[in-house]
Amino acid sequence: MNRKILLFVLLPLVLLPIMGIASALTVDTVQNAVTDHTPTAEGIAGNYDTVAIAFAAALAIGLPALGAGMAISSAGTAAISALAEKPDTFFKSFLIVALAEALAIYGLIMGILLWLKLPG
Repeated sequence: MNRKILLFVLLPLVLLPIMGIASALTVDTVQNAVTDHTPTAEGIAGNYDTVAIAFAAALAIGLPALGAGMAISSAGTAAISALAEKPDTFFKSFLIVALAEALAIYGLIMGILLWLKLPG
């Protein structure tokens, strides 16, 4: 019960100000570019894309890590329980936990690829 309260109540309260700051910066950047009447696409979309890519990289790393942590906690507990009862299930148990860990690694790779797209 405590995990559900932490996940569904406290985590959004922590993420909400970060998302608000990112959206405020994005709106401010677009409004400044529009009021400057910059004719190039880089003037309007350049700063907006930078904030969006940085925010996407943060989400690409954070959300899979959170999901992998939840998967490892439940799959790891079940794997250890199965291993204690039947030692020949080690490979199957290890495989399931390793696949859950791969989620976080895939998210990290995607975050790095997005981060490399940032200009400057």
